[in-house]
Amino acid sequence: QVQVVESGGGLVQAGGSLNLSCAASGSIFKINRMDWYRQAPGKQREFVADITTSNGRINYLDSVKGRFTISRDYAKNTVHLQMTSLKPEDTAVYYCNAGIVTISPYTYQEVWGQGTLVIVSS
Repeated sequence: QVQVVESGGGLVQAGGSLNLSCAASGSIFKINRMDWYRQAPGKQREFVADITTSNGRINYLDSVKGRFTISRDYAKNTVHLQMTSLKPEDTAVYYCNAGIVTISPYTYQEVWGQGTLVIVSS
């Protein structure tokens, strides 16, 4: 059994910053990648950023490039999303997703967190 848990959401004024964290725990053999997605009210869930363990490759949604930074703490099985220059359109529930190889059973799983709410006021 593995899980990921997000934290760090909240209410912030436009132009402000927030740091989100996501911690993976459980029967983990290896984490292949960790991602952030978001879902705004009335909209579909969209990709925000990801980081691949094997090569450190990072990808961002175009609208967050230069404002958001994704990083990993490999020893703690965590991923962070530093968000700066926040805009009202960044308001959404932010979800962590991880591609995890579990120890027992030895299998690959896509694991989603419950989400953390970010509200950016204008």
